Amino acid sequence: MKKNMGTIDRGLRVLVAAGAVAGGGVLGFSTAGGIVLLVVAALMAGTAAAGYCPVYHLLGIRTAGSRGAEAGGRWASHPRGAA
Repeated sequence: MKKNMGTIDRGLRVLVAAGAVAGGGVLGFSTAGGIVLLVVAALMAGTAAAGYCPVYHLLGIRTAGSRGAEAGGRWASHPRGAA
């Protein structure tokens, strides 16, 4: 699995996960709404931890920076104005 999520995206997912857990606690963890929010929290936290979102992969979305493998893991340089 190649990472397809950037740092900001991952951070936002952690915040959403924390909010979903808090919301689940307010609703009650054993209620239907609380269970749904806990599942959302688990999905958000899992994708944030892995840095990979299967839905992004299916849609061709990539919020991670473009690190070129050809550049040895460093940011790929793009020459400007090259003929």
